Amino acid sequence: MEFFKIKRDIPFMKNAIVFNAISLLTFLAAVFFLFSRGLHLSVEFTGGTLMEVSYAQPADLNAVRNTVAKLGLTDVQVQNFGTARDVLIRLPAKKGVSSAQQSEQVMGALKASDATVTMRRTEFVGPQVGDELATDGLKALACVVVGIMLYLAIRFEWKYAVAAIIANLHDVVIILGFFAYFQWEFSLPVLAAVLAVLGYSVNESVVIFDRIRENFRRYRKMNTVEIIDNAITSTISRTIITHGSTQIMVLSMLLFGGATLHYFALALTIGILFGIYSSVFVAAAIAMWLGIKREDLIKSTGKKDEDPNDPNAGATV
Repeated sequence: MEFFKIKRDIPFMKNAIVFNAISLLTFLAAVFFLFSRGLHLSVEFTGGTLMEVSYAQPADLNAVRNTVAKLGLTDVQVQNFGTARDVLIRLPAKKGVSSAQQSEQVMGALKASDATVTMRRTEFVGPQVGDELATDGLKALACVVVGIMLYLAIRFEWKYAVAAIIANLHDVVIILGFFAYFQWEFSLPVLAAVLAVLGYSVNESVVIFDRIRENFRRYRKMNTVEIIDNAITSTISRTIITHGSTQIMVLSMLLFGGATLHYFALALTIGILFGIYSSVFVAAAIAMWLGIKREDLIKSTGKKDEDPNDPNAGATV
C-alpha cells in the first residue's frame, strides 16, 4: 500500500555529513545534560511512600493531585489502581519526615476534601528496592541491545549491525537527554517507552537495509550511494503510513491520557521522531561509510545477476 510514489530518487546521502554532524552535536549535548543534571528519578527508583486509598464513588484524580499539592509535596504520582474508586499515591521520601507521618498528613487532607475516602494500605519503598529496579532496567536495556546486534549480524552483516545499534543508542541517549535537560520525571513507564523505542527504531532500519539488499541484487550498474538513496526513497510512503498512524495513537495518549501516561507518551513521541531521522541519516550513512557492498549481502552463485532495467538483459549470443 502506497499513498504516493516518488519517481526520482532523493539524494539523502548527499547531505549525510551535515545531518550526522547535527546528530553528533545533539548526542553530545544529551550526554552533557545527563552527566551535569542527571535524571529526575521517580519514587520507584529513589524510594518513598506508597498509599492506596479508596473512595465511595469514582475518584477525581485531578482533585486528589491538587489536594496533595497544597501540602507542599512535589513529584507526587496519582493514578487509578484496579477500579475507578481505588487510587494509588506515590510520595517521594522527605528528610525529617517518616513514612507514617507523610501518609497521615496526606490522609488528613484527603478526608477534609472527601469524608468517604478510606485507607487501604500504606508501605515504604526503600532506596535498596530503587537500586534494584535501576539495575534490572539497565540489564534489560543491555539485553535488548545485544539481541538487536545478534539479529542484524545474522540476518544481514556485521556492518549493518554496527550501524543500526549506533543509530538506536543515539535515539535512547537523546530521549534521556531531553528528560535530563527539562528534569522530567523518569519512571518505570518511561523506561518501558525507551525499550519500546529501541525495537521500533530498529524495525525502520531493517526495512531500509532489506531494500538495500534487494537493490544490490537488482541494480548492478548503481553505485552504493545510489542504491541507498533509492532504498530510502522507495520506502518513504511506507514510513509515513506506519509512523504516522503510530504517532497519532501516541499523540492521543499524550493529549488525553492524563498525568499518568504523559511522560510515557512524551518519551515515545521523541523516540518515534528521532527513530525516523536516525534510520535514514544515521544508520544508512554509517553503513555506507563502513563500506557496505554487494558482496556483503549476496553470495556468488556463478550465474551473473541481471539488471531488469538493462535493455540487453536476457539476450543470447
